[in-house]
Parts: sequence; structure tokens; C-alpha cells
Amino acid sequence: MTSSSMALAQPSGDTPGIADMLRTGREHYRRGEIRPAIAVFQAGLALAATMSIGVAVDGVADLHAALANAFMLCDDIGSAGENYRAALRIAPHLAACWCNLGIVHQRSGKMQDAISLYLEALRRNPGHRPSRTNLVQALVATRQFAIARTLLLELLEETPEDAELRSRLGKVCFELGETEDAVAQFEQAVMRAPEQAENFYWVGAIRQARGELEAAQAAYAHAARVHPILRRPATQSPPVFRALALFAPFVGNTPVEFLFKDCAYQTSILSLLPGSRPDIALLAHEADVVVNLVSDADEGADVLPLAMAIARSLGKPVVNDPARIRNTTRDATALALADVAGCRVPRTIRIATGKGLPDGLDLAFPVLARQAGMHGGDVFEKLDDAAALTAFLAAHEGHDRYVIDYIDYRSADGFFRKYRFLFVGEEILPYHLAIGADWKLHRDATDMAQHAWMQDEEERFLRAPGEVFGAAHSQALRVIRDRIGLDYFGIDCSLDPDGRLVVFEVNASMLVHDQNPEFPYKDPYVNRIKLAFDGMLARFARGN
Repeated sequence: MTSSSMALAQPSGDTPGIADMLRTGREHYRRGEIRPAIAVFQAGLALAATMSIGVAVDGVADLHAALANAFMLCDDIGSAGENYRAALRIAPHLAACWCNLGIVHQRSGKMQDAISLYLEALRRNPGHRPSRTNLVQALVATRQFAIARTLLLELLEETPEDAELRSRLGKVCFELGETEDAVAQFEQAVMRAPEQAENFYWVGAIRQARGELEAAQAAYAHAARVHPILRRPATQSPPVFRALALFAPFVGNTPVEFLFKDCAYQTSILSLLPGSRPDIALLAHEADVVVNLVSDADEGADVLPLAMAIARSLGKPVVNDPARIRNTTRDATALALADVAGCRVPRTIRIATGKGLPDGLDLAFPVLARQAGMHGGDVFEKLDDAAALTAFLAAHEGHDRYVIDYIDYRSADGFFRKYRFLFVGEEILPYHLAIGADWKLHRDATDMAQHAWMQDEEERFLRAPGEVFGAAHSQALRVIRDRIGLDYFGIDCSLDPDGRLVVFEVNASMLVHDQNPEFPYKDPYVNRIKLAFDGMLARFARGN
């Protein structure tokens, strides 16, 4: 089951025999005896089929609704959907069935259909609370944050003490860029439900995003004191295994909001703060496998030794060993991959904090320059001459910086293309293709939503990457995987006019998410990455 609020359809009539079976089945259901309940409900429907037409209409609708609810608890959403639809054909006034059919579609990834079903439930019963709360989830999943905020505010007017609603509103405000309101909502949630650990960490994360570093550090420290471990329960009990994730505020971490969602295993996230002295014996009970999330070798240089010490002290299998992460700075990666056959890896020179260009450095302009520890397009420029480069280095002399040879990877049609693969254990899986008119490509900043041909090309790449990347490219990717030596990481790359693989970035900090309402064709390929990740963790947990 997900966190969606399933609404039980209420009985609408009594018929001798059928009513007794409905009552008996519900007694089994309440006691958690789901399979016997299903058998009784099915027997009731079989009995109804032998009766005269029109004799037991309401009872049959109730049996279908009750049977659907039981199938939902067994995760048989296909059978659940069939029975909700059967109930609604007989009794379309059952708002709870419209709501629960919406959950079926939501769990199947059909978010827009789910929204329509929740709205139909609300047309039948405008005050139906499960439909309203589930509608919020579906709106958030389709990134309709402004509408979700309006609905959340209405719900909070009715139940202002509801900490869960305040937490959801905080997340929605954050997505809308209303960070001050987001912090206020999370702080209200903390006051009302101090046992909910996630809200404490959200306060720190948002204050960090706002640049309020002292306040963020204080918030994280408070969170770590109150909830040193952030636990996320498995979708089943008992969990198939337990994963302990090592996370470091203020440094780059592997994004796992999607990867750790709806897992059959329990996840426990330990925040590594300056001066952390975690109880190793206690942590050992939290873990069958350790997942190191500290992924940025530049930003995480000070905390990686702590992550490494904890991982080794636990004596458990480790995904993305911190010792290997330390070797994935941009300059170290460029050196490690410089001689891979069929690849073009731009030379990358590190300029230490406070230093300028070294004497005698041979550069061919234009060049790229970026601040160490930054990702995406932040503090990253193409510079046409030495004066511009010198000015950039001086403007950011408080940090280490990289100077990178520029490779013109423009395709024959004048567009730039950047492909992302995820390495998950032994698998190399396509994640996305960004197409744009500018050399600095970031998938979410392109206008691909307005161009069907771009979407078609991305879908073809995801479906058949071998049509773009041939056998030589695949071999180069396998060599890259072996040389980097991590269990989970990504690569951003392209092809130059001569067909050689151009490597831009290789690290474990790359984002994978399932929030793609404008590009539904991506869903199966994104989900494939999660399935591979879950399977990899399971193998580590088993020790193989």
C-alpha cells in the first residue's frame, strides 16, 4: 500500500444471504484475514449471480467494493480496479469507490486519470476528505503545485493541527520557491509532531538553500540530536533487508528521494555532522548493507574519512565505498579516463583556492571554467580569451576552480545533444537525452516540451540506446565503469562529429527522478533504474 488514503465504501442496503456474507467478509477483513475475506466476498457475488435481476443491486455493489478493498491490501490492483468499476456501474453514487479507483490509477502511474477520478468523487461528495488528500498527492506528482497549495490550505483550515498536511504544504511551498513559507510550515509541523523526524531535516535543508548557513547548521544539529537516524519504513513487514545510508549535510550527496521511495527494504539515514560520534553497535542493528551517499569528492573531502571509518567499522557490505568517491574529482577522473579508446576526455586542470593560472600553461581558447563542487550550470562559463579567464578565476578565488578544454560537440543539424547513462552494478542504463541550441545543456532547462521531434528522439534513445551508441561506445562505457569503480554513478556524454564518445562528467551526484508528467514515455526507463538499484542493494545485503 502507498500513503494514499483508501476510503471504505459504506453499505447501502441489506439483502438476506448477501448481507450476511458481506458482514462475515468484513469481519474477516477487520481481523486482517484478507484471503478468507476475499473468498467470502466472491462467494457472495456468486450467490448474487443466481438470484433474480434487480433483487440485490445495492448488495452486489457493496460486495464488489469490499472485494476491491481486499484486493488492494494484497497489492492486486488489477483485480481491485475491475471490482471498483463493477461497483460503480451499479452504484455510481459511491464516492469512496471513485476515490479508490483513483488510487488504482495513481499506483499504476496514470496520474492524470487519477486526478479525473478524484474530481469525480468530489463532484459526488464535495467534502470527501480521502479524495481531497489523494488529489493533493496526484497534483504534486504532476507538478501542479499551485493548485495543490490551494487545496492544502483549505484542508488546513478544517484541521489546523494536522502535522502531515503542514509537512506536505511545506514541500509544495518549497517547490514553488516560497522558501520562507516552507520553513514556517515545517516548523509548525515540528511543533505539532516532534516524533516525525523528516520535518526537522527539511528546515535545515531549506535554510541551507536560502544561504542561511548558520541557521541551517543549527537546524541540522538540532535534528541530529532529536533524531540522529531518519528511518523510512519498508512497504512490507518484515522488510526484506535493512539499508543504512550515510548522508552529509552541506556537501554533495547522491540524490535518493526517488531511489528510496516505496521500497520493500527499510532505509535508515544517518546524518554526518562535524564532531559526529555515532554508536557503531547501534548502527549495526540498522544495516544489512551500507549505502554511502556522500558523492562529491570536492565538497565532501572533510567528511569522507568519517564516512569511510563508519562504513568499515560496521563490517557490512558497502555501496559506493567512500575511499573510491575520493578519487572522483573532475581532474582525477579526466586523468583516469584520458587513454580510453574511442573517447575524448577534455583536459581538466585544477586551480587551488587563491591561486591564478600557472605559468606556461598552454590553453586553446575558448575554454570552460567552473567552481569546484558545483554541478549543473552553476558557476560554469565558456571564456573566449585569457583576460576573461583571469577575471573568472579572480571572481571565485575563494574556492578551488577547474579549467577545462572546450570540445565542440554540436551535431550536424546545429543542435547540441547530451546523453545520460546510469551505471547500476553491472548494468548501464539510459536515463535521458537533452537537446538544445546552446553548449551548456541542462535537461530541465531545455525547451524539449515544445518540440515533438526532440521527444521522439529521446524516446528512441531510451528504447534502443544501441542505435546511437554502437559496440565500440558500449565497450568504452564498460571500461569507464571499471576504472571509476563505483557501484552506482552516472555519466553525461555526447558524440563528436567523428563519432567518438565525448565525456563531460562522471560521478555519483547525478539526479534521477520520476517527476516527468510532460514526458510520460520516460517512466518505464526511469523505473527500470530504480528496479536495478533495488536489486543491486538486495545482492549486497545477501553478500553476493
